[in-house]
Amino acid sequence: MTGEYAAEPVTGLVGVDDGLQRLWTPHRMAYIDSHNDAPAATECPFCAAPVKSDEAGLIVHRGETAYVILNLFPYNPGHLLVCPYRHVADYAGLTQQETREIAALTQHSLRVLRAASQPAGFNTGMNLGEVAGAGVAGHLHQHIVPRWRGDANFFPIIAETKAIPQLLADTRELLARTWRGGDG
Repeated sequence: MTGEYAAEPVTGLVGVDDGLQRLWTPHRMAYIDSHNDAPAATECPFCAAPVKSDEAGLIVHRGETAYVILNLFPYNPGHLLVCPYRHVADYAGLTQQETREIAALTQHSLRVLRAASQPAGFNTGMNLGEVAGAGVAGHLHQHIVPRWRGDANFFPIIAETKAIPQLLADTRELLARTWRGGDG
C-alpha cells in the first residue's frame, strides 16, 4: 500500500491508532448480559427497584401507589417510566387511586423533563402485553420519552445501537433534583 496507510498492518499493540472512532457505552453490558444463554432472571425489575435506594434503583420519585424510574435501556436521556408498586399487567387492572397517581406522575414528569432538559416534544405510552412490545409484560409501566430535533440517527437502523450522551446516574440526579424543586 502507498500513501497514508502502513505497508504492513500493526497487530497486538494496545492503543495504536487504527483510524476507527469508538462509541463507548458500558451501561449496555446489562442489556447484552440479559440476552445471553443463561436462564432468565425471574424477579420483576419493577418490583425489585423500590426495595433499593433511589440511586441504586434509578428512582426519581416515590409516590403512594406508584413511582417514577429511569429506563435502564433508554431511547433518549431522561427516558422515564411511571410504574405502580403493585405487580399488575393490565391498565384495566389498576385501582382508581393507582390510575390517578400514574396520570399525575406522568404530568409532573413532563414538567420536570421540560425544566431539566428542554426537550422539543415527547413520546408517551404503554405497551400492554408481549405482542404489543412490552419488554416486561407482567408489570405495567408508562413510558415518557423526551425528544429533540435530530435525536434520531442512523445508529439504530444500521448498527442496532443507540447513542445516549448522559450516564444514567447523572440523569437520575438531575431529574430528582429538579423534581424536588432544586436548580435544574
